[in-house]
Amino acid sequence: MTIAKKIEKVLSESSWIRRMFEEGARLKAKHGPENVYDFSLGNPNLKPPKSFSDSLANAANSSALGNHAYMPNAGFPSVRKSVATYVSEEQQTKISENEIIMTCGAAGALNVIFKTILDSGDEIITPSPYFVEYSFYADNHGGILKTVPTKTDFSLDINAISSAINSNTKAVLINSPNNPTGQIYSKESLIELGTVLNDKEKKTGRTIYLISDEPYRKIVYDGVKVPSIFNCYRESIIATSYSKDISIPGERIGYIAVNPEAVFKENLISGMTLANRILGFVNAPALMQRIIASIQGASADVSEYKRKRDILCNNLAECGYEFVRPSGAFYLFPKSPVPDDVKFVRALQDELILVVPGSGFGGPGHFRIAFCVDDDIIINSIPGFKRAIEKFR
Repeated sequence: MTIAKKIEKVLSESSWIRRMFEEGARLKAKHGPENVYDFSLGNPNLKPPKSFSDSLANAANSSALGNHAYMPNAGFPSVRKSVATYVSEEQQTKISENEIIMTCGAAGALNVIFKTILDSGDEIITPSPYFVEYSFYADNHGGILKTVPTKTDFSLDINAISSAINSNTKAVLINSPNNPTGQIYSKESLIELGTVLNDKEKKTGRTIYLISDEPYRKIVYDGVKVPSIFNCYRESIIATSYSKDISIPGERIGYIAVNPEAVFKENLISGMTLANRILGFVNAPALMQRIIASIQGASADVSEYKRKRDILCNNLAECGYEFVRPSGAFYLFPKSPVPDDVKFVRALQDELILVVPGSGFGGPGHFRIAFCVDDDIIINSIPGFKRAIEKFR
């Protein structure tokens, strides 16, 4: 035994996304990259906005003393102030820099939050389908991820969430726009969820947090807006990053925002600032902090993703696929034409099309298509999608 049993177990049950990545490498080596249609990874394929490139150049050319030094673990005060000003407008709630913690992306943010709030055996409830890494993040800190179903259109099933809450529940974790479905949870459903959580807090006698994972907030279509959770529930926390909307996932920069009305806000902020350090992040990357401070609200050209969505959806509908057209993010989550989604995904592999089974996201009977790819990949894959579904008719 050379590694921990837990990690060995995780490796043996590696996520479908990882498996499809490996399968993609094999197929591309055999058939040539141009002949394989890889929709497996949610890796943004648009250029960052010009403002990012300009800010990067300015930051790199600056030689001011302290640019690359340690800073407060929560991040540069000036950066947090800039972020807070933008978040106040976005969330329609007055936020100060003292309610912002800069993090190593949204994944870093969630781990910091979980490290701070979870005791061993505490439960996190999340609607399914869900981002598979959540279970690992909760387990990192002694927590247990509990999933509840959503409605047929992937909107929140408030009754299911309410029924799942018990004396061990520490938080409800939502992701809107959602990976893998692209669904955006309505303001009405979030207000209803907030009411349920208030009632459950009184009955259980313990604080229950609402955590919103929002890296796709700016990637929305058709005039739809992502509601603010701060206006729906007092004990709420946002975890987010600039990875998807600015197309910089490799730079690992994001933040935590805490509802200023949270009862134990000071304890939360102090605990998360400490967790940022002791988890080994220490602080978010200094260079990226300085860059994003001056470009709040910037994003890549989201209209490009909408165009790709429409090309994909219109063509797959003609082929006979059933799906809920996503309102946000860059994923489509169609129904598999057969109950065994893994079997259908393998049929798509025969057509050199790589997608991820819905089972990997807690959504069996579906599969995920990440359409953040070149137009040619979408267009040239359509005949293969058509042949695959016709095999099962």
